[in-house]
Amino acid sequence: MGAAWRSPGWGAGTREVSSHSENTNTFVKEALTVLEYPDKLQKLLLNPERELCVELVVQMDNGEVEVFNAYRVQHNNARGPYKGGLRYHEQVDLDDVRSLASLMTWKTAVMDIPFGGAKGGVTVAPKYFSERELEKLTRKLVQGIKEVIGPYEDIPAPDMNTDAHVMAWIFDEYSKFCGFSPGVVTGKPVHLHGSRGREAATGRGVVDATREMLNYMDDGKLSNKKIVIQGFGNVGAHAARIYTELGAKVTAVSDVNGAVINADGLEIAGLKAHMDGGGPIQEFKGGSPLPKEHILEVECDILVPAAIGGVITEDNAKQLACRYVVEAANGPTTPEGDAILRDRGVVVLPDIYTNGGGVTVRCRTCRTSSGRRRTSTTSWPSACTTRSWAYGECTRRGACR
Repeated sequence: MGAAWRSPGWGAGTREVSSHSENTNTFVKEALTVLEYPDKLQKLLLNPERELCVELVVQMDNGEVEVFNAYRVQHNNARGPYKGGLRYHEQVDLDDVRSLASLMTWKTAVMDIPFGGAKGGVTVAPKYFSERELEKLTRKLVQGIKEVIGPYEDIPAPDMNTDAHVMAWIFDEYSKFCGFSPGVVTGKPVHLHGSRGREAATGRGVVDATREMLNYMDDGKLSNKKIVIQGFGNVGAHAARIYTELGAKVTAVSDVNGAVINADGLEIAGLKAHMDGGGPIQEFKGGSPLPKEHILEVECDILVPAAIGGVITEDNAKQLACRYVVEAANGPTTPEGDAILRDRGVVVLPDIYTNGGGVTVRCRTCRTSSGRRRTSTTSWPSACTTRSWAYGECTRRGACR
């Protein structure tokens, strides 16, 4: 489905038809073949259960009216309510969201939490919009998808370019139609029934997964390991901070605008402060500028792609100078790139395990957001089991709200 909104001045996003969902299914088919799953079950697990496409008509601050494409794909809910993030990005399309929804199904299964898999997105470049315009866009989105989301049906969460503010707007707008419903989204501000530690959870999970990998490979501890991170958003920034706290050296970091390198290790707190103040990453005084296209080729022990998908391909996999690839992003390695890394003996820690920390914390958020109390002071009622809650069968729902 092509983007209906194409005004370049407003940051419209268009892209060629991608093969992200095909890439994801290639990996899934490989696993299902090893497990000797029959073809009829493979078809069930490879195809989403529901795909919703909506057009969002929004009046801009200047009075102009623009139309945005939005998507919600619900892949599988065999283990519980659909669960998955909502991203705002100029390259979002249905194929991309379909791939991410499938990954969420496998991620929640690997984490052994009672959720299924879903994903959503809006084709938009948020940097070109005011906060008021983004709020209007978000509320329009809720109006378009409110019939298919809910605390016991499908629970969105923050993703690329969406944060606690966006989740609060969703919570508020959904509650207008369906009554007080803090459990409709996770990732809300703490004072609006959010969970402490959620913002750093995915990045912390990336670090924990890396430690477990090194332990399994009998390759020592993180201390003094050289790490390169592509992407310095929420996940990459928190992972970089925690890596350095554990003694590792983060020698190079990139974002959408540029990259910076320091062979002796970057001072992450200083870099974060520099960027929070509006400074470009490549102008950080604690390192030297680096073309962002070269970030994947920097020599290191551990490469952490933490940006967008499909960045390690057959065209650049041979140039990687690392021993491990830790997939903090969703689908950063294509099947062709993965085959080359296997031949080279480079170990790839898959995304459905690596970045599962966020959804694991959100599971506890969901279990407590159905009440009016914070996760730090309240446990789930003893009469409610996780499984019965997940399938909406709990007889004490009224007491938990």
